[in-house]
Amino acid sequence: MTEMLLLTGQTLTFKGDPFHAPWEDCVQINSAGAVLLNGTKIAAVGDADALKSAHPQARIISYGNDLICPGFIDAHVHYPQTAMIASWGKRLIDWLNTYTFPEEARFADLAYAEDIATRYLDLTTANGTTTVASFATIHPHSAEALFRAAAARGQAVVTGKTCMDRNAPDNLRDTVQSAYDDSKALIARWQGKGRAQYAITPRFSPTSTPEQLSALGALWAEHPECLMQTHLSEQTDEIEWVHSLFPNARDYLDTYEAHGLLGERGLYGHSIHLTAREIDRLAEVQGRVIHCPTSNAFIGSGALNLPALAAKGIPLGLATDTGGGSSFSMLRTMAAAYEAAQHHGHALHAAQLMWLATAGSANALHLAHEIGSLTAGHYADLVVLDLRSTAPIEQRANRSGSVWEDVFATIMLGDDRAVRATWIAGAQAHG
Repeated sequence: MTEMLLLTGQTLTFKGDPFHAPWEDCVQINSAGAVLLNGTKIAAVGDADALKSAHPQARIISYGNDLICPGFIDAHVHYPQTAMIASWGKRLIDWLNTYTFPEEARFADLAYAEDIATRYLDLTTANGTTTVASFATIHPHSAEALFRAAAARGQAVVTGKTCMDRNAPDNLRDTVQSAYDDSKALIARWQGKGRAQYAITPRFSPTSTPEQLSALGALWAEHPECLMQTHLSEQTDEIEWVHSLFPNARDYLDTYEAHGLLGERGLYGHSIHLTAREIDRLAEVQGRVIHCPTSNAFIGSGALNLPALAAKGIPLGLATDTGGGSSFSMLRTMAAAYEAAQHHGHALHAAQLMWLATAGSANALHLAHEIGSLTAGHYADLVVLDLRSTAPIEQRANRSGSVWEDVFATIMLGDDRAVRATWIAGAQAHG
């Protein structure tokens, strides 16, 4: 018989999207809350005293005044770049050629791919992340290494073999046919198996010929249950490059749309420098924009006007973009999202930032029916945050006027030391 666990502390729950309604109506913190776990799932969420009375057999784990939240969901990463994070930055194309491609070439070695997959999930779990959507490399076994490592932990993961047939080193190019065949075989092996989700993965338009993009668009049409992940409008010189490669395209987004790679289940990383037409088209099809603020700052790409995209009704997710991003921490990423919005005259509330890193990213990945919120029936993927984890945060909390000030201080100043515990599928994975 499965032992029921009752985690008590402050609990963070959602009733709506704080970008489309007052945050006070959408996000709540119960100072005397609890989450009841039954096996891999959440059985109930409510007041601690009421759940204790209703379930006297449950074993109680008290987190005091720590904040029990949904696990963080990182909606755009490159797990193969784990070992090269914080490499001295240039512009995007130079950075890819100097650091990224040589590192990704090492993934021809299955043992190396397996080592990095395990290391990456250890690092992200320590930072409170319970689900990631990751690019792999062109090697099919690089996607399988991450799928297997996540399955061993009972963890939800989205990944896919990266496809590139031009503008990359010879040892990192596939072909139109091999990209299609390898991706199709991986879909058959992994899509929907356990908690695995497959994402068809053209790296970005410059590294795929029109023929390869069309083949992947055809594959997506055959498997509409899959996600599709790529990059869009990250840097201005990248956009100029795209225009030179696709002279007949209306804009960057059109290079995907013309080849069947625009849709509701599409994940478009960065999307900083969008035209009005691109914004309207993404809103129309409900394509997901994934905000990568630490990466955007680190490589000098720009500051996304995220509130403006939210106002257009575009679904949004949040991501570290490891290793272009400079941190494995979603707390640091939330802080960077706050800073990016300030460039456009918006001060995001802590409630909005927490929503982005959890429910927002779950919605972006089409997984909101099972993760992203403390909801009965969802997987018990949780992070417990110590709101007094370091001396600077504690001294701020001592002068705080509300729990939301405490949460904001932890977002802005926190790191893995703020993560008291991480739970994945009802099992404590860290802490």
